[in-house]
Amino acid sequence: MTSQKPLIICDFDGTITMNDNIINIMKTFAPPEWTALKDGVLSKTMSIQEGVGRMFGLLPSSLKEEITRFVIEDAKIRGGFREFVAFVNEHELPFYVVSGGMDFFVYPLLEGIVEKDHIYCNRASFENEFIHIDWPHSCKGTCTNQCGCCKPTVINELCEPDQYIIMIGDSVTDVEAAKLSDLCFARDYLLNECKEHHLNHMPYHDFHEIKKAIEDVTEVKKWLQNKSAGESLPK
Repeated sequence: MTSQKPLIICDFDGTITMNDNIINIMKTFAPPEWTALKDGVLSKTMSIQEGVGRMFGLLPSSLKEEITRFVIEDAKIRGGFREFVAFVNEHELPFYVVSGGMDFFVYPLLEGIVEKDHIYCNRASFENEFIHIDWPHSCKGTCTNQCGCCKPTVINELCEPDQYIIMIGDSVTDVEAAKLSDLCFARDYLLNECKEHHLNHMPYHDFHEIKKAIEDVTEVKKWLQNKSAGESLPK
C-alpha cells in the first residue's frame, strides 16, 4: 500500500497559543500608532514584514525584560497541544512550527514541548534604542509578498516530492501557506479565507480535535498502517 508522507506545518500565535501574542504586546506596550499598522496588514495594503517590523519599531528596547515576562505570563497554550505533539512524535510524523512570532517568546513558550530545530520564527534585536526585527526566513523564489517569516518558502525548503501537506493556522500570516496545503485546519481569519478561496479545510477549536481528525485523514492512515506493518517507507 503506497502512501504520501505527511508534512505538518503549524502556526504559533493564535494557533498553538489561545491569543495572538504580538497583538497583546502592542495593546499593552505600544503607542496608538500601532493600530493603523495592524489594520494595514489585515487589509493587505501593507506587507506583514513592513507592518510587524514597524510595530515593534515603536517599542523601546529597554522594555525587553518587561515584555518578555508579560508574554510568558499572559500566553496560554491551546488545549491538547502537548498530547498532539506526543502523537506526532510517537508516529514519526514530520512536524514543524513556523511562526511569524519572535524568538524571545516563541522559544521559551515551546521549551520542553517542541525541539528548537523544528521551530522557524523571526529574531528580535534589542541592541538599539528601539526593537529591530530580523527576518531569517524571508521570502525566496516565487513568493514576493514580504511575509516576514515566509511560510511558503519554509514549506518549499522542508517538503519532499509528493508529500501530503497539512497546515494548521488562524490568521493572515497563514493564508499563502494554506494555499499550498492539501488540507488546512483553520479558525478565525484563516477559516474565512479558506472558504473564500475554496481550499480543502476543516475548522478546529483545539488540538484534541485536530489529532482526532488527522488520524482519520486517508494519507495519514495509510502512512501509519505502513509503519505498523513494517513496510519500507519513502524517506
